[in-house]
Amino acid sequence: MRLNQQFDLVRQSATVSLSDRINALKASGRALIGLQVGDPDFSTHPAIIEAALQAMRAGLTHYAPAIGTLELRRAIAAKLQRDEGVTYDPASEIIVTHGGIHAYYLAMQSILNPGDDVLIPDPSWATHENMAAMLRGNVIRVPAPPEAGFIPPFDSWLKALTPRTRAIVLNYPSNPTGAYPTREYLQQLQDFAKEHDLWIVSDEVYGSLYYGERPTCAAAFDGAKERTLLVNSLSKSYAMTGWRVGFLAAPARVIENALKAGQNSITCVAPFIQKAAAFALTDPEIQQVTAEMRAAYARRRDLVLRLAHELECEKVIVTPPQGAFYFFLDIRPLQMTSAEVCERLLEEAGVALVPGSAFGKYGEGFVRMTIAASDEEVEAGFRKIVEWAEGRSTVRGETERL
Repeated sequence: MRLNQQFDLVRQSATVSLSDRINALKASGRALIGLQVGDPDFSTHPAIIEAALQAMRAGLTHYAPAIGTLELRRAIAAKLQRDEGVTYDPASEIIVTHGGIHAYYLAMQSILNPGDDVLIPDPSWATHENMAAMLRGNVIRVPAPPEAGFIPPFDSWLKALTPRTRAIVLNYPSNPTGAYPTREYLQQLQDFAKEHDLWIVSDEVYGSLYYGERPTCAAAFDGAKERTLLVNSLSKSYAMTGWRVGFLAAPARVIENALKAGQNSITCVAPFIQKAAAFALTDPEIQQVTAEMRAAYARRRDLVLRLAHELECEKVIVTPPQGAFYFFLDIRPLQMTSAEVCERLLEEAGVALVPGSAFGKYGEGFVRMTIAASDEEVEAGFRKIVEWAEGRSTVRGETERL
């Protein structure tokens, strides 16, 4: 019997499959350092958990509105105004979703027709491409090479444009690179989208995790809201990955389509989870906890940069990430594929990373290392990476153990 052939275009998640393998190896007794997962090592704050428990005890265990509770939509609108300086109507321009991936699904389902072209930077998180392909869009990868700081040179957008182009997908700060563009660049991109009648779908899940100037929200420009769809969640900023709660903020006509897609995919997000999410977004003490998590990631970022300086490794080149909680380590001096480096690091050094090739053509030659792990694991893991890399010499274009 035939299956849906569209899934031939969809890649399995490298992170999920690798994590399954790591768990199996650990169960067999292997001592491993897992620096592959994009999951905060912090626990959800006890006050958020208590808010959910109280909601359950109060009977909020039945269906909720498919668009989300008004309380949570108001909290989301307040967060967007407070943090991003953008104003959305909670009644008609926000829908609560089952995490950031579901928000992205609703966004793409709402605007794409089969055969529409979608421009996505390369490298980028694989789900951005996979979801567009699942919805029968045609993905065009826009080069964002390391020489350009993993931001597409602006003329690359124009070169990628076709008569069928309908949307640009952004993810800043980026998974896997941690890069994000200037406000001036985003303004230029908005002008480009307006000129060519394009939607901009901006995944801003890592927007609260930055180490310098705060990233600019893609909708924070005059007239930008009418063509911009904001995807976000509480997963990274509040250590709530398993709660699966996020949101899409977009023009009302997009939300109308998204509501239909949501009603026919998940029905609703659990009301006790929405109650806890509303508490997380509005409680002042919880906002301080988010700031403390960002400070911890900044400390680990500084730790890796200090170690890289002390160890003077020439075969693992370290560039400071601007945001998110990843390092995209340059392993091109090893003259091995990123997949081979990750495989051998796992087997020979007991460190798990994600190959850059999982994020696209321009991710080859790099590996992603998370700092969403304890300080001890980050330091021990990075030291092992450098020790392993320094134990290789390049001979006739191949790497061999010294």
